[in-house]
Amino acid sequence: MLSKLSARKAAKKIRNGDVTSRELVTDCLGRIKQTDDKIGAWAFLDTELALAQADAADVVHQKGAPSGPLHGVPIGVKDIYDTKNMPTAWGTKVHASRQPEIDSAVVDKLHEAGAIVLGKTVTTELAFAMAGSTRNPYNDKHTTGGSSAGSAASVATDHVPLAIGSQTNGSVIRPASFCGVYGFKPTRGIISRRGCLQTSQTLDQVGVMGRSLKDIALLADVLAGHDPADPATYARAKPNMLKGAQAKVPVEPIIAWFDLPNQDKLSPAMQEGMEEILTLLGGRVERVKAPNSFADVIRDHQIIHEYEFLENLGDDPATSPEHIHETLAPKKKNAQDISEQAYREALKMVNAADQYFAEFFNDYDAIITPSSLGEAPLLEEGSGDPICSTIWTLAGLPCVSLPMLAGENGLPMGVQLIGSKEQDDRLLRTASWLEKRLA
Repeated sequence: MLSKLSARKAAKKIRNGDVTSRELVTDCLGRIKQTDDKIGAWAFLDTELALAQADAADVVHQKGAPSGPLHGVPIGVKDIYDTKNMPTAWGTKVHASRQPEIDSAVVDKLHEAGAIVLGKTVTTELAFAMAGSTRNPYNDKHTTGGSSAGSAASVATDHVPLAIGSQTNGSVIRPASFCGVYGFKPTRGIISRRGCLQTSQTLDQVGVMGRSLKDIALLADVLAGHDPADPATYARAKPNMLKGAQAKVPVEPIIAWFDLPNQDKLSPAMQEGMEEILTLLGGRVERVKAPNSFADVIRDHQIIHEYEFLENLGDDPATSPEHIHETLAPKKKNAQDISEQAYREALKMVNAADQYFAEFFNDYDAIITPSSLGEAPLLEEGSGDPICSTIWTLAGLPCVSLPMLAGENGLPMGVQLIGSKEQDDRLLRTASWLEKRLA
């Protein structure tokens, strides 16, 4: 099945003339037709549009014109990124007919790299709070996590080799963990958020999902770049993430393990799995006492997230009393009770975290933690707790989830590595080392 190919292998086959983009896209569409009624990963899919893009990519190849590193490769895009030839509904029926006039920054980058935007993947309502309708590919009674649910499921079900998500708390790392795929949230500011639904200008970050470490590194490289329209991006050199994922470590890394505030919430299987990994790593891991301020980070993240959500979307029709979802309404109510002074105080934690981790990573190559508290919960129990990502997201650090463990019901669970800001290549190099070490 062509749909099972990694992105890098698919791109190579297209470059070499072994397969056409139309053949690859056709196979992926066939896989979606076979499985998506049960999974529900896609919010929008237009078969004719997908094949037209593939045919155009094949014409470019036949002419011998320059082509990008993902030429002809289909990719899923979370339904919060604007697409001028597809609706972008932000996961709510209120905006079901919303049709942007221009593409978002990530979609521009995908087109430049030659990729095929196959369709829009399901997100939770306004990318916040409620569990989405997408079901876990390993057991359809369980969730895929939120809010990048469709992106994780589409990769896990072999619909596409790569997909784009976003993370404001744990919405890339947690779904990747639940669905047994690789998830990567680069350093805040490496990828532009122009044309993306803004829920929190401080916390919103772009992330990617795929079937291999090298695939997600390649996609992150493709998407990276300065954009004056997004003040979080920066006009200086970016880490070469694929090069990092391919590199060998010059010396064996030193990895830190924190006993975090959420430790008592881990499932027995996750506790056992992480302890086994720490034992296998032996002297390469140092147990570090977590500072008391880590608990304050979790509180401040919630204040920032809810305050900025209300600031950005409080007047949106989707959050009006007649439309807002029952799980989202309490978040809006909480936000209305947050004072500007409390918000300004919470923002100070972002700078404090910057300073703390800048010094911390002088001594360590990465931090290792679970990607989630355990395996995916049942659908009726919600999308799972994002707490395993909260601290690192607020700090804007690069994070990667590796599919390494299984839970009590045999569902996948991820192991997370966190790296130093703007040293994403070093993080992915360490992740590659970890995979080989534990193989």
